[in-house]
Amino acid sequence: MESARIQQLQNLVKEFGAPLYVYDTAIIKNQYHKLLKAFKNIKKVKLNYACKANTNLAVLKYFKSLGSGLDTVSIQEVQLGLLAGFDPKEIIYTPNGVSFKEIKQVIEQGVRINIDNLSILETFGQEIKNYPVCIRINPHILAGGNTKISTGHIDSKFGISIHQLPHILRIVNNTGIKVEGIHMHTGSDILDVEVFLQGAEILFNVAKEFHDLDYIDFGSGFKVPYKKGDHETDINYLGKKLAERFNDFQKEYHKELTLMFEPGKYLVSQSGFFIVSVNVIKQTTSTVFAEVDSGFNHLIRPMFYNAYHNIFNISNPEGRHRFYTVVGYICETDTFGTNRKINEIREGDFLCFENAGAYCFSMSSNYNSRLKPAEILLLDNKPYLIRRRETLNDLLSTTEEISI
Repeated sequence: MESARIQQLQNLVKEFGAPLYVYDTAIIKNQYHKLLKAFKNIKKVKLNYACKANTNLAVLKYFKSLGSGLDTVSIQEVQLGLLAGFDPKEIIYTPNGVSFKEIKQVIEQGVRINIDNLSILETFGQEIKNYPVCIRINPHILAGGNTKISTGHIDSKFGISIHQLPHILRIVNNTGIKVEGIHMHTGSDILDVEVFLQGAEILFNVAKEFHDLDYIDFGSGFKVPYKKGDHETDINYLGKKLAERFNDFQKEYHKELTLMFEPGKYLVSQSGFFIVSVNVIKQTTSTVFAEVDSGFNHLIRPMFYNAYHNIFNISNPEGRHRFYTVVGYICETDTFGTNRKINEIREGDFLCFENAGAYCFSMSSNYNSRLKPAEILLLDNKPYLIRRRETLNDLLSTTEEISI
C-alpha cells in the first residue's frame, strides 16, 4: 500500500473512528472507463452496475453521474435506484425466486424485467400485456471462483435451462410476450475468457430464435486481483474477441443491438478499504491472534466465501514482519486471515482490509447486537460521510414494546 494512501486512511480513521468503510470514487471511475475502453469497437455498449455489491445511495448516484445503468435484484434495490435519479428504463430487475406480487410491483415502476423461470414467464404472459421482457438463460457452464458464486452450471437455481428453449418459445408464441433481450450470468471471478466466450456463443444461438431483440446482456463476473501477483480477467482480450463476434452476429441478425454487461465487484471492490482497531494481541501455544473490533458481522466474505483480503497495519507500516491470525469479536469462529505476514501489530493499531468495496457492508448484519460501521466516500479526494455509524437506538427503531 502506498504511503500517501496509508496517511490518508490514518487521517480518516482519526476523524471518523473505527470500524470504518472508505470508498474512493477515483478507482470506481478508472474501472468503469477501463471496461468501456475494452469494448470500444462495439457501437452500442451499456454497463449496468450490479448494485447488490454496494447499495449506498451516494455510490448509486456516483454511477448515475458516470452514465451507468443499474442492475437490481429486489424491489428495494429498484426503489433505491429511482431515488438515486436513474430513469426507469436505465434499471433492469433480475430477480430469483421472488413472488409474482413483487414482479407486479416492479412493473408499476416501469423498469426493465429479466425473467429466469418458466412458471413466472407463463404467468407474466397471461397477466401482463404489452410489457417487454428479457429472458435469463442458464448456459450450463461452470464458471466462477467459488461454488457459492458460480451461477451458470446445470445444478444452479439461476436462469432457464438452455435445454428448455422449446418451452420458452412455446410460452412466448402462445402469450405474445415481446422479448427485448436475452441474458446470461455464469458466475463471479471468471478467469478463463474462453469459457465466457463459449457462453456467449450459446447466447447468440438462442438470440437467433427471437427476431426483434434490442439488446444481449452477457452478465459479468470479471475477476479483480486480491493480492500482489494475483490473476485477473483479461478484459482487453475479452473485449477484442467478443467485439469481433458481436459485430459479426449483428450482421447475421440484420439489426444493430446493444451489448450489455452488469459488473458489480469489478467496479467497486478495489475502491473499498475497511479499517479496524486492534483490541488485543493474544498468544496461544500455537498461534498469535490479533483480535479486532469487528467480525463477520461487518465483513463476512472470508468466512462465507473463503475470500482473501490483503491486511495492512497502517499504524506501523515500517515495523518488522511477524505472523498473525487476524480474528474478530463475534462469539463464533470469526477469522479474517490465518498466519498472515503483517508489520508488527500492537494493541490499539489500525489494520486495513483491501478490496472492501463489494459485498462487504452490503452483507453486514447486527449479529451479536453489534452496530454497523460508518461509510465514507472520497469524491475528488475529499471525504464525505455517506452513512453514519449506528447507535443502539437504530437497533431498537423497529422493535415494539410489550408489557411482560
